[in-house]
Amino acid sequence: MSTELPHAAVIARDLIRCPSVTPSEGGALAFLEQLFGKAGFTVDRVTFQDKDTPDVENLFATIGSGKPHFVFAGHTDVVPAGNADDWRHGPFEGEVADGVLYGRGAVDMKGGIASFAAAALAFIEEKGADFGGAISFLITGDEEGPAVNGTVKLLEWAQKQGHVFDACIVGEPTNPNALGDAIKVGRRGSLSGIVTVNGVQGHAAYPHLADNPIPGLLRLMSALDAVEFDRGNERFEPSNLEIVTFDVANPAFNVIPARAQARFNIRFNDEWTLDSLKAKISATLEEAADEGLNWALEFRPDCSESFLTRDDTLIGALSDAVEASTGRRPELSTGGGTSDARFIKNYCPVVEFGLVGQTMHKVDECTKVVDLDDLAKIYRVFLDAYFAAKA
Repeated sequence: MSTELPHAAVIARDLIRCPSVTPSEGGALAFLEQLFGKAGFTVDRVTFQDKDTPDVENLFATIGSGKPHFVFAGHTDVVPAGNADDWRHGPFEGEVADGVLYGRGAVDMKGGIASFAAAALAFIEEKGADFGGAISFLITGDEEGPAVNGTVKLLEWAQKQGHVFDACIVGEPTNPNALGDAIKVGRRGSLSGIVTVNGVQGHAAYPHLADNPIPGLLRLMSALDAVEFDRGNERFEPSNLEIVTFDVANPAFNVIPARAQARFNIRFNDEWTLDSLKAKISATLEEAADEGLNWALEFRPDCSESFLTRDDTLIGALSDAVEASTGRRPELSTGGGTSDARFIKNYCPVVEFGLVGQTMHKVDECTKVVDLDDLAKIYRVFLDAYFAAKA
């Protein structure tokens, strides 16, 4: 097997130079369209719309035919850079210094896309387009945004075009310290909610003429905060609820507010479903509420179930490729937040593996150049192993 690869760092550098802050395409998808098109991929650029959200451009590129159909998923959109003067190297300049590539999206996740592109291009160059299966790229511009006009709709679009996927890798930065540390084989679910207590506004010196909502809200949120939802299991960390805001919108010292509101988020494991968790939270609040307390609970619609991938071929081939390339046997992890894998799991088995994530969303986001090429080598070894196992 040839180990020569297109330079992944060059692809990553050129992607970083595209200022694709959500929801702007910024030239990143145009760059990938040209890159994949020259290699013989069929490339579609698809724009989705929805009310109250910006239009978002997405890209689907595919080559080969039949099964297995492997798909690589990722996003070219990035979070804002903040004050560019705080960066040692411009956030969209893609500069390399002392073997490190700097720029917004270097690890989250233009670097992952670049490494897989380099691996796929090398695989196709060696095997040809008739390699006994199909490889696709599912690239969105809406992962860092509301995630309404991105992966969800692109998956639906691809299914309508007749594409049936057998496995997927999302190239998010999964490694905490060194390349090869961890593969994400699942994710905890996420549920957010708002608890509101309504009172009566009044003068702080005349509390009998008012009804302060704050003590009631404190009791409700203290009850939620005290719940031990579970102790975790061999697959997942314990579920945890965090109170993230406590607001009364009251700048005055002599006014009792009319309303108090708190927001919470819970990351939960597979011992819960969304329905059972909502029932637990509602029951806890109802038990803690005093009679006559005017309170309400609202669950946010942007929620997700937990999931665990059990595809031995996908996980085994990737684990073996990581170990062969780095000498490390990766941990199979379900920690961290959410990603677009939560949507892809409904279509095929999915895992996540990418670069070291220590600088994602930070000023001077960066990755080692050697890590980009090493990641490309891992992906390249994986493609050989996966298609051989499915032959």
